[in-house]
Amino acid sequence: MGRIKKKGEAGNAKNYITRTQAVKKLQISLPDFRKLCIWKGIFPREPRNRKKASKSSTASTTFYYAKDIQYLLHEPLLQKFREQKVLERKISRALGRGDVTDASRLERNAARPDKTGKPRYTLDHVIRERYPTFVDALRDLDDCLSMLFLFANLPSTSTVPAKMIARCERLCLEFQHYLIVSQSLRKSFLSIKGIYYQANIQGEDILWLVPYKFNQRVVGDVDFRIMGTFIEFYMTLLGFVNFRLYTSVGLKYPPKFDQAKDNQAGELGAFKLEGNLATAVSNEAPAQLTNGEEEAGPDPKTQAEVNKLIKEMREVDVDGDRVETEADKEEGTADAIDKFEPAAPGGDVLPQPSYSGNEPESLFANYTFFLSRETPRQPLEFILRSFGCKRIGWDSVLGEGAYTTNERDPSITHQIVDRPVIQATTQEEGDGEDNQTSQKLAANQRMPGRIYVQPQWVWDSINDGELKRPDLYVPGAQLPPHLSPFVQNTQGAYDPTIPLEEQQTEGEALEDSEEEVDEDEDEADEDEELDGSLAVKRIEGGADGMDIAQSDEDDEDDNGSFGGFSEDEKAGDDAGESEDDEQAAELQYQRELEAELTGKPIKQATSNPQSKAKAEAKKKLAKAAKEEAEELERAKGMLSKKKRKLFEQMQYTNNKKSAEDQKLRSKRRKLEKQKAKAKA
Repeated sequence: MGRIKKKGEAGNAKNYITRTQAVKKLQISLPDFRKLCIWKGIFPREPRNRKKASKSSTASTTFYYAKDIQYLLHEPLLQKFREQKVLERKISRALGRGDVTDASRLERNAARPDKTGKPRYTLDHVIRERYPTFVDALRDLDDCLSMLFLFANLPSTSTVPAKMIARCERLCLEFQHYLIVSQSLRKSFLSIKGIYYQANIQGEDILWLVPYKFNQRVVGDVDFRIMGTFIEFYMTLLGFVNFRLYTSVGLKYPPKFDQAKDNQAGELGAFKLEGNLATAVSNEAPAQLTNGEEEAGPDPKTQAEVNKLIKEMREVDVDGDRVETEADKEEGTADAIDKFEPAAPGGDVLPQPSYSGNEPESLFANYTFFLSRETPRQPLEFILRSFGCKRIGWDSVLGEGAYTTNERDPSITHQIVDRPVIQATTQEEGDGEDNQTSQKLAANQRMPGRIYVQPQWVWDSINDGELKRPDLYVPGAQLPPHLSPFVQNTQGAYDPTIPLEEQQTEGEALEDSEEEVDEDEDEADEDEELDGSLAVKRIEGGADGMDIAQSDEDDEDDNGSFGGFSEDEKAGDDAGESEDDEQAAELQYQRELEAELTGKPIKQATSNPQSKAKAEAKKKLAKAAKEEAEELERAKGMLSKKKRKLFEQMQYTNNKKSAEDQKLRSKRRKLEKQKAKAKA
């Protein structure tokens, strides 16, 4: 006889534990239990049988694995939570007996952990437990970056302290500096939610969202205590990741931070990197003397000639013959690219490697940019630096750290403008002070040799890996569509990059042509109405000038016609009544009503060969669709019940996608028609 199992000692009752039981077992408060579960990565589970797992008559809602709670019993943070609880109990006991001095002393000591009092805990051991390897931490960096960039843009409140916001912003700027130095940024996209960025770090693609720099309004329906728990964990995680990334490229961590520049909106310019690649992000203007002239140095032309002579002396021997040094030979062999030759004649020929002169990482390396004051400086500066640009200037109003604040600097090659025209002038009558709302240039004045583009040009250029045509992004121009680089077009789906004629169906093409014909007829009818109204006005004006009695003419018209219809209209009515086809009769009756209301002759149905051909094509398409549906129903009848349901689900999903694609194509068709009308 087997061993009798007791109730509650096996199965779901043993494997699961409720939240109330877990809190009692750990002897901590519910908020501390939530913190501990978030930091350790323990989340609720759903048992197969909730009644057996609850072990009580009352229905429990939240269950955890019993092994997970047993694992939490050995957590060092539990002792820290208990010490904090003891301190809070001492303060409340002192307040209860009226000893305010003792309570304030305990509170002061708790607020100064460096001296004594409130226990301090760190999450370093939790990071090492949850992420055994550095690749694991990189894979979990998406949510971390999105949350930290969000809190870096929030205003300080009682639930979101200013120190937390400052630390989040500093960690985010340190991470951006690494992306600039390593040139790891790949793509970016402007969306309604914010700006999406994608970087490739050690082979891992990381995608995060950065909100726009707007004034954020903190609402009350968001639980910032839970979000603050995540932020505390994510700040520790990003600190570990930044340290590892900086040391991997030979930079010292943490970088030197200038608080004065940060107070003046320096942001990226407030950090000074130290290490092998520290000069990669320098953005300082050329050193200048007090009188505005540059420091004395060798003339560039003279220095170039000297370098050329030295090179020729090295390459020419005593007899005047040109020789090739061993160093040149070594450089030539090192620069040579291996070629893939076929192993046997007639074998497969692989694509041969070649030098790429236009690397995406150095897309803006040879240009100097100036950001107008209405443009978003922070994302533009980050993207331009990440793709090789080292000389970025902006107005002094936007903050410190600019290469130049002079808009007339001749070294500027591109200026990013986000307004239709440059409309601000300096005050002619005034005390000569610089107005912050005025521009350095006169209205509509442009610097010769400089390219003016809108901010979208930067995003489209980095996503395509090449500089886009600047004439499509000039200020005031209608910009091309900004498409997401993260969406992969599937075969058969709507593709905005392909012309509409190549992806629309035959039925949509017929409907489009019919709509064009109807629009042409409506325009012709409007022209006829305008001509008729002008003719009536001319006749009435002539009758008034010739003193002709209009009542007699009206009587004659009434005798010659019936109900405002002419003899031609009567003949049309008789012809319509004689038609046997019900559809034609209804159409004729509709025409008669329209003619009676408008007082115009009845429109005679003209036989157009083009319309007949379209009607025949439409009938053929309807017939083919009907035959295809019948064939599909016959094929479904041969399937089993399970496969038929699966096929119907697939068919429903495909029809839903095709309906969405058709809707997008119709929107694009309308936009193209509007553009064509505007150009005409």
